[in-house]
Amino acid sequence: MDQRYRNLPLNPLRAFSIASRHRTFTAAANHMGVSQVAISRQIAILENYLGVKLFERSSRSVKLTDVGRAFGHEIAGLFDDLERATQRLLTDENESTINLRIYPTFAHHWLLPRLADFKRLHPEYRIRLDTVVEPLDFRGTHLDVALQLGQGSWRDAKCRKLFNETVDVVCSPDYAAQFDDFQPLGRLEEAELLHAKYRRREWEIWAAEAGVEINHRKGTEFDSSLLLYSATKQGFGLAVGQVDLLRKELDDGELVRPLNRPLETGSAFYVIWPTMKSVSTKTRRFIDWLLDQAGERPEFYRRAKGG
Repeated sequence: MDQRYRNLPLNPLRAFSIASRHRTFTAAANHMGVSQVAISRQIAILENYLGVKLFERSSRSVKLTDVGRAFGHEIAGLFDDLERATQRLLTDENESTINLRIYPTFAHHWLLPRLADFKRLHPEYRIRLDTVVEPLDFRGTHLDVALQLGQGSWRDAKCRKLFNETVDVVCSPDYAAQFDDFQPLGRLEEAELLHAKYRRREWEIWAAEAGVEINHRKGTEFDSSLLLYSATKQGFGLAVGQVDLLRKELDDGELVRPLNRPLETGSAFYVIWPTMKSVSTKTRRFIDWLLDQAGERPEFYRRAKGG
């Protein structure tokens, strides 16, 4: 096979296809949203690649050559077919994909263990996770829904509470045993305190509410809560953990709450969706499923009796 055909110049081919249809570089440039010079350059690349002249150029105009006219007719339909196939794919993808913004820790500990149930109920849908940690703003995004921690107020959005955030001191059973389950409380000063980068005040807040004297600034910091909880399970020290997200680890005995002094932070986990556009069926189904998982009433569809 000729080596040239393994690297077809697709951008120049598309530029030529549009230029041959519109007959001028200016019209083609306007159609593609680029400069006339860019169109001319792309067609020159294609002519050099093919070794033939596709347009005759003069100081004021351009004109298709006979070869260019025939070639333009031949490839025009191919690009039309390609655009139609791409549009079908994008349409099918948009109709079946739910774009979800969620914290990595929330996804790992709460959503993913439950997601097989949603797939069983709605195998026609797929979930695309966006785990960017930044303030939520639906404007300028393709997000359908979000799962976030907050106070219940987001711009251009509606929300429903899933559950309140409760935190408590957690550690591995072996680590608690090393310090006699931190009895008396003074033994907390001997322990290694573990922190998450984005939740750096957790120890300070917990200690103040629990009435415990502790140097909350000491210890080791991790880039994420996901790493923090992993290090805690492996016996690196004590962490202030989100109890509902760590329910399985606590029930399985991988983590313990040696002090049993839970604190409700005043924040809660919410499902949030934008109000700037209509809520699609796929998003409604997903929101109602999330609410059901949290033991809350549905937002959109009445729950079937006995279901």
